[in-house]
Amino acid sequence: MVYFDTHALSLNHHGEELCGDQVKVFRTPEKMIVVLSDGLGSGVKANILARLTTEILVTMFRERVPLQDVLETVFATLPTCKVRLIAYAAFIVVEVELATGRFRAINFDCPPPFLLHAGKIVPLAQREEIICDRKLQHSEGVLELGDFLGVISDGVMYAGMGLTMNFGWGREQIGSYLEHLAKGRPAAAEVVVRRLMEKTRSLYNDEPGDDATLVGILVRKPNRLMVFTGPPVDKNRDEDCVNRLLNFEGRKVVCGGTTGNIVAEHLGEIVRIDLGTLREDVPPIGTLLDIDLMTEGVLTLAKTLRVLKDSGGDRNRVPVDRNGASLLARELLRADEIFFLAGEQVNPYYHNPLLPRNISIRHNLVEQLVEILANCHKNVKIEWC
Repeated sequence: MVYFDTHALSLNHHGEELCGDQVKVFRTPEKMIVVLSDGLGSGVKANILARLTTEILVTMFRERVPLQDVLETVFATLPTCKVRLIAYAAFIVVEVELATGRFRAINFDCPPPFLLHAGKIVPLAQREEIICDRKLQHSEGVLELGDFLGVISDGVMYAGMGLTMNFGWGREQIGSYLEHLAKGRPAAAEVVVRRLMEKTRSLYNDEPGDDATLVGILVRKPNRLMVFTGPPVDKNRDEDCVNRLLNFEGRKVVCGGTTGNIVAEHLGEIVRIDLGTLREDVPPIGTLLDIDLMTEGVLTLAKTLRVLKDSGGDRNRVPVDRNGASLLARELLRADEIFFLAGEQVNPYYHNPLLPRNISIRHNLVEQLVEILANCHKNVKIEWC
């Protein structure tokens, strides 16, 4: 089983607050659609052109609209530039079948994709097609474990313009740099994307002369996480839940004092409290054999939800402080597949037992966490017990 890890990073044209490149990723259980659009010029106008293009393309590809109808809609919708008298945005669309890894790329005026296989650049055969009087390039292939597929806007190619004989960084140099990065066997697409874009920025002397974007897809094994929170309603299910947690292939998190005691009793261990992680608004974490993270329950879940919202789903924006909420947020954002095993036994300290369980604080917090994580393109499942 593999996971198609995707990360995008853009550099704004020097002096512009908005980027003229836009990226959108859409996932279903069957496929993933990645769109990169490069609007004409830079700044606000380019941003609008690119944003419109990505929204139209993702929506219509998602609904499997014929390609000619898609392009007619794109070119008819884009506002016309009053200076150049054209409506224009370059774009590239990549569709990946998640079950097989088979992909196709449809490219209009963007540089061709880069495919790394076994650490080496592999050329993709290009097929040309004219639709709506526009020339499109088609390429396809199969992504396997360890492969990296990268798509760029032409601003990446222009980096270093004037410093080399080819008036820019050049496709060959970019490919060589990607091969260099592949030698480190990166664990995430973000590693490759950030390193290459740091190089691009340096070639621009920290003042990009064009919007520049790289979208990377790295095929790797999925990061899996199980969160066991709250004791089951039926105490007879305690042992079954603990066994499922301990036999889970992935990282294991326990949230809740009572839940932690259930696991500890099963293991014949004692939960040790780490008072160094105690904060004014976050209870301390505990440690227990075979468990990667053990936190308090409702208070920590509530704080974790706030951390996820404040970070916008970006792991790099999670506070580095070692407390239960930050540690849990990082675990959740690091994972690709998250399984919540959530007990619904009523805790009278937090909940009026006369109210239905589905409006309990824990129930509500878990549902909110699932929603925000799904928006971060995580595959999340809940089992209430």
